[in-house]
Amino acid sequence: MKVALGLEYDGSAFSGFQIQRNAPSVQQALETALTRIAAEPIRIAAAGRTDSGVHATGQVVSFSSPVSRPHSAWLRGVNALTPDAVKVCWARQVEEDFHARYSAVSRRYQYLFYEAEAPSPLLFRRAVRARKLDDEAMHRGARTLLGEHDFSAFRAAGCQSRSAHRRVHSIGVHRANSLIILDITANAFLLHMVRNIAGVLQQVGEGVVPASWVGELLETRDRRLAGRTAPPEGLYLVSVQYPDCDFPGASPPALLRALGGLDRFV
Repeated sequence: MKVALGLEYDGSAFSGFQIQRNAPSVQQALETALTRIAAEPIRIAAAGRTDSGVHATGQVVSFSSPVSRPHSAWLRGVNALTPDAVKVCWARQVEEDFHARYSAVSRRYQYLFYEAEAPSPLLFRRAVRARKLDDEAMHRGARTLLGEHDFSAFRAAGCQSRSAHRRVHSIGVHRANSLIILDITANAFLLHMVRNIAGVLQQVGEGVVPASWVGELLETRDRRLAGRTAPPEGLYLVSVQYPDCDFPGASPPALLRALGGLDRFV
């Protein structure tokens, strides 16, 4: 049977999603649990291989199992075997040609800043501290990235993608009290693309550069001009969309869920 799982995890507990030598990873933790449930080796494919420190509330993985198991085994059974930092939120049987990465049509990320004079121990590794930010200017700058563009200016040097062209379906910057949220959905993302966008928009919010600079930077296609890459701990993979799949909807980071009533973040 072919199965898809929805995951939530605390990225600070892992050295990234992908299996690595001598370092904990989300993939290793999950495959170890799945292998015990299936009693056969299980290998998974993920919608996005998040970096070390990056969180997820809507990661999707898929795998083929040589044996049939009830959904409760893939949900409660797996969760009984995984560390507290990663849990399965839902399980669905899918068609044999489904692939968590290649079947996806879009991915949504959110990046969280919080304004504070001193670091918050409760927000440590959950959001990134910033000084007072002009969220309206950040929003104006972000909107220049809508549509299909060459995002070379926001692409990490180690990116192995053949093309830097990506289509941003929606993007905005919003305020929720002292939280500033960058919300972006695209067909796919380049290496560190969201963190590089967040770093540039932070400079706009601080008044270091005008909002118009974001569009100008995009046109240069020169990563060396962008400078700042925002830290990984503020980034969340929120949801992945697939055609004709009845998967549960987007789940915002716990910080936003706790605030309540933030319909635009759901």
